[in-house]
Amino acid sequence: MIAMSIIHERLKAVAEDIGHLLVRGAFSSNIKERRDCSTAIFDATGRLVAQADHMPIHIGSLLWGVRALLDRYTLDDMSEGDAFVMNDPYLAGGTHLPDISVITPVFVDGALSYFVGNIAHHADVGGPEPGSVSGASPNIFWEGIRIPPIRIARAGVPDEDVIGMIGHNTREPMERILDLRNQIGANQRGVALLQALIADHGASDVQDAVERIIAHAGALVRAAVAALPDGEWHATRYLDDDGAGSDPVPLACCVRIAGSQLTLDFAGSGPTAKGAINLSPSSLEATVGYAVKALLGPTIPSNSGLIDAVRINVPAESVVNASPPAAVAARAVTSNRLAGAIFDALGQALPEADRMSASNDSTSLIVLAGHDPARGTSYVYPESTGGGAGAFAEMDGADAVHVHTVNSANLPVEVLETEYPILCTEYALVPDSGGAGRRRGGLGIARELQALVDGTALTVRSDGHLFGAPGVLGGLVGSTTRITHTTATDTMELPSKCSRTLAAGERLRIETLGGGGFGPVSEREASEIAADIIDGKVSRAAAERDYGAERVAACLSS
Repeated sequence: MIAMSIIHERLKAVAEDIGHLLVRGAFSSNIKERRDCSTAIFDATGRLVAQADHMPIHIGSLLWGVRALLDRYTLDDMSEGDAFVMNDPYLAGGTHLPDISVITPVFVDGALSYFVGNIAHHADVGGPEPGSVSGASPNIFWEGIRIPPIRIARAGVPDEDVIGMIGHNTREPMERILDLRNQIGANQRGVALLQALIADHGASDVQDAVERIIAHAGALVRAAVAALPDGEWHATRYLDDDGAGSDPVPLACCVRIAGSQLTLDFAGSGPTAKGAINLSPSSLEATVGYAVKALLGPTIPSNSGLIDAVRINVPAESVVNASPPAAVAARAVTSNRLAGAIFDALGQALPEADRMSASNDSTSLIVLAGHDPARGTSYVYPESTGGGAGAFAEMDGADAVHVHTVNSANLPVEVLETEYPILCTEYALVPDSGGAGRRRGGLGIARELQALVDGTALTVRSDGHLFGAPGVLGGLVGSTTRITHTTATDTMELPSKCSRTLAAGERLRIETLGGGGFGPVSEREASEIAADIIDGKVSRAAAERDYGAERVAACLSS
Protein backbone atom coordinates (compact mmCIF):
# COMPACT_ATOMS: atom_id res chain seq x y z
CA MET A 1 0.00 0.00 0.00
CA ILE A 2 2.86 2.41 0.79
CA ALA A 3 4.57 1.71 -2.54
CA MET A 4 1.25 2.14 -4.37
CA SER A 5 0.67 5.50 -2.67
CA ILE A 6 4.16 6.74 -3.51
CA ILE A 7 3.84 5.76 -7.17
CA HIS A 8 0.35 7.25 -7.35
CA GLU A 9 1.57 10.57 -5.97
CA ARG A 10 4.44 10.60 -8.45
CA LEU A 11 2.05 9.86 -11.33
CA LYS A 12 -0.13 12.78 -10.28
CA ALA A 13 2.96 14.95 -9.99
CA VAL A 14 3.91 14.13 -13.59
CA ALA A 15 0.44 15.20 -14.72
CA GLU A 16 0.74 18.39 -12.66
CA ASP A 17 4.17 19.16 -14.12
CA ILE A 18 2.84 18.82 -17.67
CA GLY A 19 0.11 21.27 -16.70
CA HIS A 20 2.58 23.77 -15.27
CA LEU A 21 4.63 23.64 -18.47
CA LEU A 22 1.51 24.00 -20.58
CA VAL A 23 0.46 27.15 -18.71
CA ARG A 24 3.93 28.72 -18.50
CA GLY A 25 4.66 28.13 -22.19
CA ALA A 26 1.28 29.22 -23.54
CA PHE A 27 0.82 32.25 -25.80
CA SER A 28 -2.95 32.79 -25.50
CA SER A 29 -4.36 34.39 -22.35
CA ASN A 30 -7.07 31.74 -22.20
CA ILE A 31 -4.41 29.15 -21.38
CA LYS A 32 -1.62 31.10 -19.69
CA GLU A 33 -3.87 33.29 -17.50
CA ARG A 34 -7.25 31.57 -17.26
CA ARG A 35 -5.67 28.08 -17.13
CA ASP A 36 -8.37 26.62 -19.36
CA CYS A 37 -6.46 23.38 -19.84
CA SER A 38 -5.95 19.93 -18.29
CA THR A 39 -3.48 17.04 -18.25
CA ALA A 40 -3.62 13.31 -17.53
CA ILE A 41 -1.87 9.94 -17.84
CA PHE A 42 -3.34 6.77 -19.37
CA ASP A 43 -2.19 3.17 -19.69
CA ALA A 44 -1.75 1.36 -23.00
CA THR A 45 -5.32 0.04 -22.91
CA GLY A 46 -6.75 3.56 -22.65
CA ARG A 47 -7.62 3.60 -18.95
CA LEU A 48 -7.25 6.88 -17.04
CA VAL A 49 -4.48 6.41 -14.47
CA ALA A 50 -3.97 9.89 -12.98
CA GLN A 51 -4.95 13.47 -13.70
CA ALA A 52 -4.02 16.95 -12.56
CA ASP A 53 -6.53 19.12 -10.71
CA HIS A 54 -7.64 21.26 -13.62
CA MET A 55 -10.96 21.17 -15.55
CA PRO A 56 -13.15 18.13 -14.81
CA ILE A 57 -14.97 18.26 -18.16
CA HIS A 58 -11.65 18.12 -20.04
CA ILE A 59 -10.92 14.65 -18.73
CA GLY A 60 -13.86 13.38 -20.76
CA SER A 61 -12.19 14.65 -23.93
CA LEU A 62 -8.82 13.14 -23.04
CA LEU A 63 -10.19 9.76 -21.92
CA TRP A 64 -12.42 9.36 -24.94
CA GLY A 65 -9.66 10.79 -27.12
CA VAL A 66 -7.30 7.99 -26.12
CA ARG A 67 -10.06 5.49 -26.85
CA ALA A 68 -10.59 7.04 -30.29
CA LEU A 69 -6.85 6.99 -30.92
CA LEU A 70 -6.69 3.28 -30.11
CA ASP A 71 -9.63 2.64 -32.40
CA ARG A 72 -7.89 4.50 -35.24
CA TYR A 73 -4.36 3.16 -34.81
CA THR A 74 -2.86 -0.05 -33.45
CA LEU A 75 -0.01 0.15 -30.95
CA ASP A 76 2.31 -1.05 -33.72
CA ASP A 77 1.30 1.98 -35.81
CA MET A 78 2.79 4.35 -33.20
CA SER A 79 6.47 5.16 -32.76
CA GLU A 80 8.50 6.83 -30.07
CA GLY A 81 8.31 10.60 -30.47
CA ASP A 82 4.92 10.55 -32.20
CA ALA A 83 2.11 12.80 -30.99
CA PHE A 84 -1.54 12.93 -32.03
CA VAL A 85 -3.98 15.83 -32.15
CA MET A 86 -7.81 15.74 -32.08
CA ASN A 87 -10.88 17.70 -30.99
CA ASP A 88 -14.04 16.33 -32.61
CA PRO A 89 -16.82 15.11 -30.27
CA TYR A 90 -18.00 12.45 -32.70
CA LEU A 91 -14.77 11.42 -34.43
CA ALA A 92 -12.40 11.77 -31.48
CA GLY A 93 -14.39 11.70 -28.24
CA GLY A 94 -14.16 15.46 -27.62
CA THR A 95 -16.65 17.64 -25.79
CA HIS A 96 -16.53 20.70 -28.09
CA LEU A 97 -14.24 21.84 -30.87
CA PRO A 98 -12.24 24.65 -29.14
CA ASP A 99 -10.79 22.03 -26.75
CA ILE A 100 -7.87 20.56 -28.71
CA SER A 101 -6.16 17.48 -27.26
CA VAL A 102 -2.59 16.35 -27.88
CA ILE A 103 -1.83 12.75 -26.84
CA THR A 104 1.67 11.29 -26.85
CA PRO A 105 2.62 7.62 -26.46
CA VAL A 106 5.21 6.66 -23.83
CA PHE A 107 7.59 3.83 -24.65
CA VAL A 108 9.34 1.73 -22.01
CA ASP A 109 12.06 -0.67 -23.16
CA GLY A 110 10.78 -0.33 -26.72
CA ALA A 111 7.14 -1.12 -25.86
CA LEU A 112 4.28 1.36 -25.88
CA SER A 113 3.18 1.31 -22.23
CA TYR A 114 1.41 4.60 -21.41
CA PHE A 115 0.07 7.81 -22.88
CA VAL A 116 0.42 11.36 -21.61
CA GLY A 117 -2.19 13.85 -22.74
CA ASN A 118 -3.03 17.51 -22.47
CA ILE A 119 -5.99 19.53 -23.64
CA ALA A 120 -6.31 23.29 -24.05
CA HIS A 121 -9.21 25.55 -24.89
CA HIS A 122 -8.12 27.55 -27.94
CA ALA A 123 -9.70 30.99 -28.22
CA ASP A 124 -11.00 30.29 -31.73
CA VAL A 125 -11.18 27.29 -34.07
CA GLY A 126 -13.16 28.85 -36.92
CA GLY A 127 -16.84 28.83 -37.80
CA PRO A 128 -19.10 31.86 -38.39
CA GLU A 129 -18.91 33.22 -34.80
CA PRO A 130 -15.63 34.39 -33.22
CA GLY A 131 -14.67 32.08 -30.36
CA SER A 132 -16.47 29.08 -31.89
CA VAL A 133 -18.78 28.75 -28.86
CA SER A 134 -22.11 30.18 -30.01
CA GLY A 135 -25.02 28.61 -28.18
CA ALA A 136 -27.16 29.07 -31.29
CA SER A 137 -25.08 26.91 -33.67
CA PRO A 138 -27.48 24.61 -35.51
CA ASN A 139 -25.00 21.77 -36.10
CA ILE A 140 -21.39 20.73 -35.64
CA PHE A 141 -20.38 22.06 -39.06
CA TRP A 142 -20.93 25.64 -37.84
CA GLU A 143 -18.57 25.25 -34.91
CA GLY A 144 -15.13 25.22 -36.48
CA ILE A 145 -12.48 22.87 -37.80
CA ARG A 146 -13.10 19.19 -36.98
CA ILE A 147 -9.99 17.17 -36.21
CA PRO A 148 -10.08 13.36 -35.99
CA PRO A 149 -7.10 11.61 -34.36
CA ILE A 150 -4.13 12.43 -36.61
CA ARG A 151 -0.37 12.69 -36.13
CA ILE A 152 0.94 16.12 -35.26
CA ALA A 153 4.52 14.95 -34.60
CA ARG A 154 6.59 12.10 -36.00
CA ALA A 155 9.64 10.71 -34.21
CA GLY A 156 9.92 13.85 -32.14
CA VAL A 157 9.53 16.31 -35.04
CA PRO A 158 6.35 18.44 -35.15
CA ASP A 159 4.45 18.20 -38.43
CA GLU A 160 4.32 21.83 -39.56
CA ASP A 161 1.87 20.98 -42.36
CA VAL A 162 -0.72 19.71 -39.86
CA ILE A 163 -0.05 22.55 -37.42
CA GLY A 164 -0.39 25.13 -40.18
CA MET A 165 -3.54 23.56 -41.56
CA ILE A 166 -5.20 23.78 -38.15
CA GLY A 167 -3.92 27.26 -37.37
CA HIS A 168 -4.96 28.82 -40.66
CA ASN A 169 -8.54 27.61 -40.20
CA THR A 170 -8.84 29.97 -37.23
CA ARG A 171 -9.02 33.72 -36.67
CA GLU A 172 -5.67 33.96 -34.89
CA PRO A 173 -3.45 31.49 -36.75
CA MET A 174 -0.12 32.39 -35.15
CA GLU A 175 -1.54 32.06 -31.62
CA ARG A 176 -3.01 28.67 -32.50
CA ILE A 177 0.26 27.52 -34.08
CA LEU A 178 2.35 28.56 -31.10
CA ASP A 179 -0.04 27.01 -28.57
CA LEU A 180 -0.12 23.73 -30.50
CA ARG A 181 3.68 23.60 -30.50
CA ASN A 182 3.58 24.28 -26.77
CA GLN A 183 1.15 21.39 -26.23
CA ILE A 184 3.48 19.05 -28.12
CA GLY A 185 6.47 20.21 -26.07
CA ALA A 186 4.70 19.91 -22.71
CA ASN A 187 3.88 16.29 -23.50
CA GLN A 188 7.47 15.57 -24.51
CA ARG A 189 8.57 16.70 -21.07
CA GLY A 190 5.85 14.54 -19.54
CA VAL A 191 7.15 11.50 -21.42
CA ALA A 192 10.64 12.06 -19.96
CA LEU A 193 9.26 12.48 -16.44
CA LEU A 194 7.16 9.33 -16.69
CA GLN A 195 10.05 7.32 -18.07
CA ALA A 196 12.22 8.54 -15.17
CA LEU A 197 9.53 7.44 -12.69
CA ILE A 198 9.42 3.99 -14.26
CA ALA A 199 13.21 3.74 -14.22
CA ASP A 200 13.20 4.53 -10.48
CA HIS A 201 10.53 2.00 -9.49
CA GLY A 202 10.69 -0.61 -12.24
CA ALA A 203 8.17 -1.20 -15.02
CA SER A 204 6.51 -4.20 -13.37
CA ASP A 205 6.10 -2.44 -10.00
CA VAL A 206 4.60 0.62 -11.66
CA GLN A 207 2.19 -1.51 -13.68
CA ASP A 208 1.19 -3.41 -10.55
CA ALA A 209 0.61 -0.12 -8.73
CA VAL A 210 -1.54 1.16 -11.61
CA GLU A 211 -3.76 -1.92 -11.40
CA ARG A 212 -4.16 -1.49 -7.66
CA ILE A 213 -4.74 2.28 -7.90
CA ILE A 214 -7.59 1.76 -10.37
CA ALA A 215 -9.09 -1.08 -8.32
CA HIS A 216 -8.76 0.97 -5.14
CA ALA A 217 -10.72 3.88 -6.61
CA GLY A 218 -13.59 1.59 -7.56
CA ALA A 219 -13.56 -0.02 -4.11
CA LEU A 220 -13.74 3.38 -2.42
CA VAL A 221 -16.75 4.40 -4.52
CA ARG A 222 -18.58 1.16 -3.74
CA ALA A 223 -17.80 1.47 -0.02
CA ALA A 224 -19.09 5.04 0.06
CA VAL A 225 -22.28 3.97 -1.73
CA ALA A 226 -22.80 1.00 0.60
CA ALA A 227 -22.74 3.38 3.58
CA LEU A 228 -25.79 5.20 2.20
CA PRO A 229 -29.40 4.02 2.47
CA ASP A 230 -30.90 2.03 -0.37
CA GLY A 231 -33.48 3.97 -2.31
CA GLU A 232 -34.34 6.18 -5.25
CA TRP A 233 -34.13 9.95 -5.42
CA HIS A 234 -35.10 12.37 -8.19
CA ALA A 235 -34.17 15.90 -9.24
CA THR A 236 -34.77 18.03 -12.32
CA ARG A 237 -33.01 21.25 -13.27
CA TYR A 238 -33.88 23.39 -16.28
CA LEU A 239 -31.92 25.22 -18.96
CA ASP A 240 -33.44 28.52 -20.08
CA ASP A 241 -33.75 27.31 -23.69
CA ASP A 242 -32.02 25.15 -26.27
CA GLY A 243 -30.18 27.97 -28.04
CA ALA A 244 -32.79 28.12 -30.77
CA GLY A 245 -35.61 29.81 -28.87
CA SER A 246 -37.28 26.78 -27.29
CA ASP A 247 -39.09 26.51 -23.97
CA PRO A 248 -36.96 25.54 -20.94
CA VAL A 249 -35.15 22.22 -21.36
CA PRO A 250 -35.34 19.68 -18.49
CA LEU A 251 -32.28 17.85 -17.21
CA ALA A 252 -33.56 14.97 -15.12
CA CYS A 253 -31.55 12.73 -12.81
CA CYS A 254 -32.71 9.67 -10.91
CA VAL A 255 -30.26 8.21 -8.37
CA ARG A 256 -30.70 4.57 -7.38
CA ILE A 257 -28.71 2.90 -4.61
CA ALA A 258 -28.85 -0.85 -4.04
CA GLY A 259 -26.15 -2.10 -1.71
CA SER A 260 -22.84 -0.92 -3.13
CA GLN A 261 -24.23 -0.22 -6.62
CA LEU A 262 -24.91 3.37 -7.67
CA THR A 263 -26.96 4.01 -10.81
CA LEU A 264 -27.59 7.40 -12.38
CA ASP A 265 -30.51 7.49 -14.81
CA PHE A 266 -31.12 10.56 -16.96
CA ALA A 267 -34.44 9.50 -18.50
CA GLY A 268 -36.80 12.44 -18.74
CA SER A 269 -34.14 14.85 -19.97
CA GLY A 270 -35.01 16.91 -23.01
CA PRO A 271 -34.63 15.80 -26.63
CA THR A 272 -31.61 16.64 -28.76
CA ALA A 273 -31.46 20.42 -28.87
CA LYS A 274 -31.69 22.45 -32.06
CA GLY A 275 -29.03 24.77 -30.64
CA ALA A 276 -25.57 24.03 -29.25
CA ILE A 277 -26.33 22.93 -25.67
CA ASN A 278 -26.07 19.19 -26.37
CA LEU A 279 -23.68 16.89 -24.48
CA SER A 280 -21.49 14.34 -26.18
CA PRO A 281 -21.05 11.00 -24.35
CA SER A 282 -17.62 12.12 -23.12
CA SER A 283 -19.15 15.26 -21.55
CA LEU A 284 -21.76 13.18 -19.77
CA GLU A 285 -19.23 10.69 -18.42
CA ALA A 286 -16.92 13.47 -17.20
CA THR A 287 -19.83 15.19 -15.45
CA VAL A 288 -20.85 12.00 -13.68
CA GLY A 289 -17.28 11.20 -12.62
CA TYR A 290 -16.80 14.69 -11.21
CA ALA A 291 -20.10 14.73 -9.30
CA VAL A 292 -19.61 11.28 -7.76
CA LYS A 293 -16.09 12.16 -6.59
CA ALA A 294 -17.18 15.52 -5.18
CA LEU A 295 -20.13 14.08 -3.26
CA LEU A 296 -18.86 10.68 -2.13
CA GLY A 297 -15.17 11.27 -1.53
CA PRO A 298 -12.99 14.12 -2.79
CA THR A 299 -9.90 12.02 -1.97
CA ILE A 300 -10.99 9.12 -4.18
CA PRO A 301 -8.34 8.77 -6.92
CA SER A 302 -9.49 10.26 -10.22
CA ASN A 303 -9.13 7.36 -12.62
CA SER A 304 -11.13 4.86 -14.62
CA GLY A 305 -11.89 2.82 -11.50
CA LEU A 306 -14.05 5.67 -10.18
CA ILE A 307 -15.98 6.04 -13.42
CA ASP A 308 -16.42 2.31 -14.01
CA ALA A 309 -17.94 1.84 -10.54
CA VAL A 310 -21.05 3.82 -11.55
CA ARG A 311 -23.81 2.65 -13.86
CA ILE A 312 -25.12 5.29 -16.25
CA ASN A 313 -28.45 5.00 -18.04
CA VAL A 314 -28.99 7.67 -20.64
CA PRO A 315 -31.81 8.16 -23.17
CA ALA A 316 -30.85 7.96 -26.83
CA GLU A 317 -31.06 11.08 -29.00
CA SER A 318 -31.36 13.42 -26.04
CA VAL A 319 -29.74 16.67 -24.94
CA VAL A 320 -27.48 14.60 -22.64
CA ASN A 321 -26.57 12.04 -25.30
CA ALA A 322 -26.33 13.72 -28.68
CA SER A 323 -25.51 12.12 -32.02
CA PRO A 324 -23.94 13.81 -35.05
CA PRO A 325 -24.42 16.37 -36.43
CA ALA A 326 -25.90 17.92 -33.26
CA ALA A 327 -24.14 21.10 -32.11
CA VAL A 328 -22.23 20.97 -28.81
CA ALA A 329 -20.38 24.31 -28.58
CA ALA A 330 -22.24 25.35 -25.40
CA ARG A 331 -21.87 21.98 -23.69
CA ALA A 332 -20.43 23.50 -20.47
CA VAL A 333 -23.77 25.17 -19.72
CA THR A 334 -25.52 21.82 -19.82
CA SER A 335 -22.72 19.93 -18.07
CA ASN A 336 -22.75 22.31 -15.11
CA ARG A 337 -26.54 22.41 -14.86
CA LEU A 338 -26.62 18.59 -15.05
CA ALA A 339 -24.03 18.42 -12.27
CA GLY A 340 -26.46 20.51 -10.23
CA ALA A 341 -29.21 17.95 -10.86
CA ILE A 342 -26.89 15.12 -9.74
CA PHE A 343 -25.91 17.08 -6.61
CA ASP A 344 -29.60 17.58 -5.83
CA ALA A 345 -30.64 13.95 -6.38
CA LEU A 346 -27.66 12.23 -4.75
CA GLY A 347 -27.54 14.88 -2.03
CA GLN A 348 -30.94 13.69 -0.79
CA ALA A 349 -29.30 10.39 0.18
CA LEU A 350 -26.49 12.08 2.11
CA PRO A 351 -26.41 13.21 5.75
CA GLU A 352 -27.35 16.86 6.20
CA ALA A 353 -23.75 17.76 7.08
CA ASP A 354 -22.60 16.60 3.62
CA ARG A 355 -25.26 18.36 1.56
CA MET A 356 -24.85 21.53 -0.47
CA SER A 357 -27.27 24.00 -1.97
CA ALA A 358 -27.25 24.67 -5.70
CA SER A 359 -24.49 26.84 -7.16
CA ASN A 360 -24.05 29.17 -10.14
CA ASP A 361 -24.16 26.30 -12.59
CA SER A 362 -24.86 28.39 -15.70
CA THR A 363 -21.27 29.00 -16.93
CA SER A 364 -22.01 32.30 -18.62
CA LEU A 365 -19.46 32.96 -21.37
CA ILE A 366 -18.93 36.01 -23.55
CA VAL A 367 -16.62 36.47 -26.52
CA LEU A 368 -15.42 39.85 -27.76
CA ALA A 369 -13.49 39.92 -31.02
CA GLY A 370 -12.33 42.31 -33.69
CA HIS A 371 -9.32 44.30 -34.86
CA ASP A 372 -6.66 45.48 -32.42
CA PRO A 373 -5.15 48.70 -33.84
CA ALA A 374 -2.23 48.56 -31.39
CA ARG A 375 -1.03 45.22 -32.75
CA GLY A 376 -2.44 45.54 -36.21
CA THR A 377 -4.00 42.09 -35.93
CA SER A 378 -7.32 40.49 -35.12
CA TYR A 379 -8.08 39.25 -31.62
CA VAL A 380 -10.55 36.89 -29.93
CA TYR A 381 -11.19 37.23 -26.19
CA PRO A 382 -13.36 34.50 -24.61
CA GLU A 383 -14.19 34.32 -20.92
CA SER A 384 -16.56 32.33 -18.76
CA THR A 385 -17.60 34.13 -15.59
CA GLY A 386 -18.13 32.41 -12.26
CA GLY A 387 -20.68 33.29 -9.59
CA GLY A 388 -21.85 32.25 -6.15
CA ALA A 389 -21.39 28.74 -4.77
CA GLY A 390 -24.11 26.98 -2.81
CA ALA A 391 -24.17 27.07 0.97
CA PHE A 392 -23.32 24.13 3.23
CA ALA A 393 -24.89 23.13 6.53
CA GLU A 394 -22.29 25.06 8.53
CA MET A 395 -20.75 27.40 5.97
CA ASP A 396 -21.88 30.21 3.70
CA GLY A 397 -21.30 29.64 0.00
CA ALA A 398 -18.11 30.99 -1.55
CA ASP A 399 -18.39 34.25 -3.48
CA ALA A 400 -17.30 34.69 -7.11
CA VAL A 401 -16.03 31.24 -8.04
CA HIS A 402 -16.30 28.76 -10.86
CA VAL A 403 -17.97 25.51 -9.88
CA HIS A 404 -18.55 21.95 -11.06
CA THR A 405 -17.00 20.89 -14.35
CA VAL A 406 -15.51 24.31 -15.22
CA ASN A 407 -12.58 25.28 -13.01
CA SER A 408 -10.86 28.13 -14.84
CA ALA A 409 -9.87 31.51 -13.47
CA ASN A 410 -11.17 34.88 -14.60
CA LEU A 411 -8.78 36.95 -16.67
CA PRO A 412 -7.10 39.64 -14.51
CA VAL A 413 -8.15 43.15 -15.46
CA GLU A 414 -4.53 44.22 -15.99
CA VAL A 415 -4.00 41.44 -18.54
CA LEU A 416 -7.34 42.07 -20.22
CA GLU A 417 -6.62 45.74 -20.80
CA THR A 418 -3.03 45.10 -21.88
CA GLU A 419 -3.79 42.41 -24.44
CA TYR A 420 -7.10 43.61 -25.92
CA PRO A 421 -8.73 46.93 -26.93
CA ILE A 422 -11.19 46.56 -24.06
CA LEU A 423 -11.64 48.55 -20.85
CA CYS A 424 -12.99 46.97 -17.67
CA THR A 425 -15.14 49.64 -16.01
CA GLU A 426 -16.38 47.51 -13.10
CA TYR A 427 -15.45 44.22 -11.46
CA ALA A 428 -17.36 43.52 -8.25
CA LEU A 429 -19.65 41.24 -6.29
CA VAL A 430 -23.41 41.39 -6.91
CA PRO A 431 -25.20 42.39 -3.68
CA ASP A 432 -28.30 40.39 -2.72
CA SER A 433 -27.46 37.62 -5.20
CA GLY A 434 -26.98 34.79 -2.68
CA GLY A 435 -30.05 32.98 -1.37
CA ALA A 436 -30.85 33.60 2.30
CA GLY A 437 -30.92 30.86 4.90
CA ARG A 438 -29.19 29.59 8.02
CA ARG A 439 -26.21 29.76 5.69
CA ARG A 440 -26.24 32.24 2.83
CA GLY A 441 -25.43 31.38 -0.76
CA GLY A 442 -22.31 32.92 -2.30
CA LEU A 443 -22.51 36.11 -4.33
CA GLY A 444 -22.33 36.39 -8.11
CA ILE A 445 -19.93 38.51 -10.15
CA ALA A 446 -20.55 41.84 -11.88
CA ARG A 447 -18.15 42.57 -14.74
CA GLU A 448 -18.61 45.49 -17.11
CA LEU A 449 -16.54 45.81 -20.28
CA GLN A 450 -16.28 48.74 -22.70
CA ALA A 451 -15.32 48.33 -26.35
CA LEU A 452 -12.59 50.74 -27.44
CA VAL A 453 -12.89 50.25 -31.21
CA ASP A 454 -15.83 50.12 -33.58
CA GLY A 455 -17.01 46.82 -34.98
CA THR A 456 -16.35 44.73 -31.85
CA ALA A 457 -18.15 41.42 -32.34
CA LEU A 458 -19.98 40.02 -29.31
CA THR A 459 -21.15 36.47 -28.71
CA VAL A 460 -23.12 35.63 -25.55
CA ARG A 461 -23.47 32.01 -24.43
CA SER A 462 -25.17 32.01 -21.09
CA ASP A 463 -27.95 30.51 -18.98
CA GLY A 464 -29.57 30.98 -15.58
CA HIS A 465 -31.52 34.04 -16.76
CA LEU A 466 -34.81 32.34 -15.82
CA PHE A 467 -33.90 29.94 -13.01
CA GLY A 468 -31.88 30.82 -9.92
CA ALA A 469 -29.97 28.34 -7.78
CA PRO A 470 -32.40 26.56 -5.43
CA GLY A 471 -31.80 26.39 -1.71
CA VAL A 472 -32.17 23.24 0.38
CA LEU A 473 -33.88 22.44 3.68
CA GLY A 474 -35.59 25.83 3.84
CA GLY A 475 -32.87 27.93 2.20
CA LEU A 476 -34.00 30.46 -0.40
CA VAL A 477 -33.21 30.61 -4.10
CA GLY A 478 -30.36 32.79 -5.34
CA SER A 479 -30.54 35.47 -8.02
CA THR A 480 -30.59 34.96 -11.78
CA THR A 481 -28.10 36.04 -14.46
CA ARG A 482 -28.53 39.39 -16.18
CA ILE A 483 -26.57 40.67 -19.20
CA THR A 484 -27.02 44.17 -20.62
CA HIS A 485 -25.72 46.15 -23.61
CA THR A 486 -25.44 49.91 -23.13
CA THR A 487 -25.22 52.20 -26.14
CA ALA A 488 -25.01 56.00 -26.24
CA THR A 489 -28.80 56.24 -25.91
CA ASP A 490 -30.11 53.04 -24.35
CA THR A 491 -29.49 50.03 -22.11
CA MET A 492 -31.07 46.78 -23.26
CA GLU A 493 -31.15 43.39 -21.59
CA LEU A 494 -29.79 40.59 -23.75
CA PRO A 495 -31.11 37.03 -24.11
CA SER A 496 -29.00 34.16 -22.86
CA LYS A 497 -27.66 33.26 -26.31
CA CYS A 498 -27.12 35.93 -28.94
CA SER A 499 -24.65 37.78 -31.15
CA ARG A 500 -24.30 41.48 -31.98
CA THR A 501 -21.75 44.23 -32.67
CA LEU A 502 -20.54 46.94 -30.27
CA ALA A 503 -19.41 50.39 -31.31
CA ALA A 504 -16.52 52.14 -29.57
CA GLY A 505 -17.65 53.32 -26.14
CA GLU A 506 -20.51 50.83 -25.82
CA ARG A 507 -20.55 48.60 -22.77
CA LEU A 508 -21.41 45.01 -21.96
CA ARG A 509 -22.35 44.18 -18.38
CA ILE A 510 -22.77 40.70 -16.97
CA GLU A 511 -24.17 39.94 -13.51
CA THR A 512 -24.01 36.23 -12.72
CA LEU A 513 -26.28 34.37 -10.38
CA GLY A 514 -25.57 33.61 -6.74
CA GLY A 515 -25.79 30.33 -4.84
CA GLY A 516 -28.78 28.94 -2.98
CA GLY A 517 -29.23 29.24 0.77
CA PHE A 518 -29.10 26.35 3.28
CA GLY A 519 -31.56 25.86 6.13
CA PRO A 520 -34.37 28.06 7.49
CA VAL A 521 -33.83 31.83 7.41
CA SER A 522 -35.02 31.95 11.03
CA GLU A 523 -31.85 30.14 12.09
CA ARG A 524 -29.33 32.67 10.77
CA GLU A 525 -27.39 34.33 13.58
CA ALA A 526 -28.09 38.00 14.25
CA SER A 527 -24.39 38.85 14.02
CA GLU A 528 -24.21 37.26 10.55
CA ILE A 529 -27.22 39.23 9.29
CA ALA A 530 -25.66 42.46 10.56
CA ALA A 531 -22.25 41.63 9.06
CA ASP A 532 -23.80 40.95 5.65
CA ILE A 533 -25.48 44.38 5.66
CA ILE A 534 -22.44 46.25 6.98
CA ASP A 535 -20.15 44.54 4.43
CA GLY A 536 -22.50 45.44 1.59
CA LYS A 537 -23.18 41.84 0.63
CA VAL A 538 -26.87 42.17 1.45
CA SER A 539 -28.88 45.40 1.28
CA ARG A 540 -31.05 46.32 4.22
CA ALA A 541 -34.13 46.10 2.02
CA ALA A 542 -33.30 42.53 0.95
CA ALA A 543 -32.50 41.53 4.52
CA GLU A 544 -35.84 42.91 5.73
CA ARG A 545 -37.61 41.02 2.95
CA ASP A 546 -35.97 37.71 3.87
CA TYR A 547 -35.52 37.97 7.66
CA GLY A 548 -38.16 40.52 8.66
CA ALA A 549 -37.83 44.25 9.36
CA GLU A 550 -38.06 43.98 13.15
CA ARG A 551 -35.39 41.29 13.30
CA VAL A 552 -33.04 43.23 11.03
CA ALA A 553 -33.46 46.36 13.15
CA ALA A 554 -32.67 44.34 16.28
CA CYS A 555 -29.60 42.77 14.60
CA LEU A 556 -28.20 46.18 13.64
CA SER A 557 -28.81 47.72 17.05
CA SER A 558 -27.23 44.89 19.06
